[in-house]
Amino acid sequence: MTAALAPAQQPKVKVNVLNVCTPSADEQKELSSALARVPGKLTFGTDYEVARGHSTLDQSANIPGMQPLPAGAAATADWVRVRREFPASAPFSNAQYSFSVDSKNMVETLVLRLREPKDLMQISIEDSASAVASPAAMLSANTPVSRIKLERFGKPSVALARCSGSEGGAPTDQTVYEPIFRAASSIMIRYRDGLGVRRMVPQELARLGAGAAAKTGVKKSP
Repeated sequence: MTAALAPAQQPKVKVNVLNVCTPSADEQKELSSALARVPGKLTFGTDYEVARGHSTLDQSANIPGMQPLPAGAAATADWVRVRREFPASAPFSNAQYSFSVDSKNMVETLVLRLREPKDLMQISIEDSASAVASPAAMLSANTPVSRIKLERFGKPSVALARCSGSEGGAPTDQTVYEPIFRAASSIMIRYRDGLGVRRMVPQELARLGAGAAAKTGVKKSP
């Protein structure tokens, strides 16, 4: 029988909490620097991927932009994914765009991956809107970015998200971060156009039989 580890021998667990509402000055500089590295002129190679699908979600699913579901509930989401490769000479290896729609929300995410990650591995830019509108309407409106995240090699992530403040409390003042949000929104606009998703996403969702939103179902407990 293996003896129990003494308290001093117990493995240490390190938890990194992201300050997404009010990142530090250094983190702001890192976010701005990373966004400035994104290619302004979109030149892609010949390799690409377009995929679409229908997924069943539950309360344990970790889907960006999706609201928590009540116990026993399940929802479905339709999604479209587009990936394009950059030329071998480019510092980024590929750009992957995804759009998902469930009964309440529509979420679009752009992920840009570095070819030779030394410190920065990838940049993720996300926005969302209510599924009351259609995907075509959302894509034509240039929805502002609501979240930016940097995945770093061997270091905690850096992120910035729009925050409305705690319930009953004063709204979070994020005026100082607006230049970062604007830079990320400008990138999303360029890639919406460069990847052709304004027309492609509604067409692919139509092939799935998706309307303005996906239906929600409830699974009964046995």
